[in-house]
Amino acid sequence: MNSPSSASSSVADQWISLTPLGALSVFSAAEPDASQQALQTLLRADRSLTVAQWLGEQAGGSPELLEQAQQQHWVQLLARPIEAPDTRLADFIQHVIAPLSAERKAVLASESGFNLGQIGVSEEEAETLSAAAADYADFAGRQAQRGFAVAGRYVSFFNDPLMLIPEWSFVPFWVDGNGYWLVLGQEPLLNNQAFVELVWGVCIAAHRFVVPASE
Repeated sequence: MNSPSSASSSVADQWISLTPLGALSVFSAAEPDASQQALQTLLRADRSLTVAQWLGEQAGGSPELLEQAQQQHWVQLLARPIEAPDTRLADFIQHVIAPLSAERKAVLASESGFNLGQIGVSEEEAETLSAAAADYADFAGRQAQRGFAVAGRYVSFFNDPLMLIPEWSFVPFWVDGNGYWLVLGQEPLLNNQAFVELVWGVCIAAHRFVVPASE
């Protein structure tokens, strides 16, 4: 039977990563709180951190936050490390966003309405959806100031009057204060490791990737 200390050591030696729910949650604010910032460090390195590394002073993790994140299914422990996406963001986007839509129709837009990449839709439609994302971001910001903060989260638009399957869903996330909107056609499939890879790729590229300003 393992002693508590040996069990603790075993956990510390395992690798840790965000789950899709975790990535959605901890990158959901333009100004993340301390817990979100600590969990964001899991997608800042070129490969998965061990639990011991994340609990180190530089990463800002804590045993209490680890327990909380596990209870909320925001993190997962891994038997082996995962490497960060190692490619140009422009080449990477269309491949990683496709699995997030049941119809493989998706667009990644900046908060200012710039089309960063698309799959399954024309360039013209992607530009239209990107502009719609920027308009909705402005609307959500105004509603949040009025106290309707939920407007800044996730939204779906339906053609079907029964509202069973959305035509388009808009999913925001923020990296280093820069806002992004993931626009997904038909059924969104966000409980997918591809979303973690997308956010990780944006984080890694952030030092050389600048969101174009709106004109």
